[in-house]
Amino acid sequence: MLFRRLNRAARRVPFSLLLLIAAPFVVELLIHIRGYVVPRPTAELDPPFSTSCQEPDVAGERENAVLVMLARNQERQKAKATIQSIEDHFNKWFNYPVLFLNDEPWDPRFVTQLNETAGGKGIFEVIPKEQWSFPDWMDQDAARQSIKAQRKVGGPHAAQEGYHHMCRFYSGKFYQLDALKKYKWYWRLEPDVDFSCAITYDPFVQMAKHKKVYGYTIALWEVGKSCPSLFRATADWKEANGVATSSLWRAMMEASWMPFPLRRLLSWIPHRDAYGDAWSLCHYWSNFEIADMDFFRSKRYQEYFDYLDKRGGFYSERWGDAAVHSLAIAMLADPHQVHHFQDIGYRHSDFHQCPANAPGGQLPGSSSLAENKPWSPEIAGGIGCRCECDGKETHNYQTFCLDKLKQPYTPRRGWFS
Repeated sequence: MLFRRLNRAARRVPFSLLLLIAAPFVVELLIHIRGYVVPRPTAELDPPFSTSCQEPDVAGERENAVLVMLARNQERQKAKATIQSIEDHFNKWFNYPVLFLNDEPWDPRFVTQLNETAGGKGIFEVIPKEQWSFPDWMDQDAARQSIKAQRKVGGPHAAQEGYHHMCRFYSGKFYQLDALKKYKWYWRLEPDVDFSCAITYDPFVQMAKHKKVYGYTIALWEVGKSCPSLFRATADWKEANGVATSSLWRAMMEASWMPFPLRRLLSWIPHRDAYGDAWSLCHYWSNFEIADMDFFRSKRYQEYFDYLDKRGGFYSERWGDAAVHSLAIAMLADPHQVHHFQDIGYRHSDFHQCPANAPGGQLPGSSSLAENKPWSPEIAGGIGCRCECDGKETHNYQTFCLDKLKQPYTPRRGWFS
């Protein structure tokens, strides 16, 4: 009865009055959404470092850099396949050291075989226990119960204690390792990875030359149920520390379509900030990353990591290092400091990036590249060098996140981003 009376009363309200009442809220909402639009650059701010093959500069100056792989003894064959691939496609020309990390003592067979595969450039270190464990202040029994409970929630590796240690390690403790202190740059490798194109230039040199701090190949959605409170914690830290909102941050976000003041009610939902706006869950896939460790060693980043660490989310949830790195880059880096290695052919797990080969740019007579064959057919617009994969399928995953995260530094926009 009451509903009917209210309905009849509402019908008597002039439509023009309803529009007048709604107009300020609609205008505020449109202004709010407009504030999250990423300006389109007038020119490409992140062109590829190379768009065809070139003769490797085997005598050129090198950066203070290292290739790094975290592996277990039982992953010997998968690790060996990765190192063979990076040697064949890059490091046989540039000879960077390869640092292998393990949280347990190395099996001598692993050391012998991997050092041989790496051309004698292998370094083998064991991670100190204090850097691969629960924080000192944490109730370890409670943390283990929380990890066990995450089995019911689901998500990749959520119930594996070692994986939680790994995420915390790569998010912050990694950059404090004694074995890495003498290096500025690192290239992260994983067991069971394939590189499918010849990389005939030095990515470290190019990153330094172009003042980049972070490079990636693939961007995907994070598994939302693995880290429901990570973004809110990050956004709170960002606001508390007066970090300005950049176009990289806007590209990570999805503005709420809820009008003020109802928008703030959404802040109780996972992956929202205090104002109700959402993280898209898009992030750089960190199993491939080439980065300047000085960025991650900086006072600002380490303060951010320490803040997250004290929140306990690496164990009460499964905060991943890929998401932590990505949100930090979005907060603390400038758009021109991020690079997409679109010319590198890369596969990990079920996902790959495969650039098409550059027409007329494969240097068929090069003696340096004599072993890098056969290669796939050249395709118009291709930028790859002797890529073995099929360049007709550049990506085998939805590129929404890749297109979205590239908005700050490219005028090209994906349809849905």
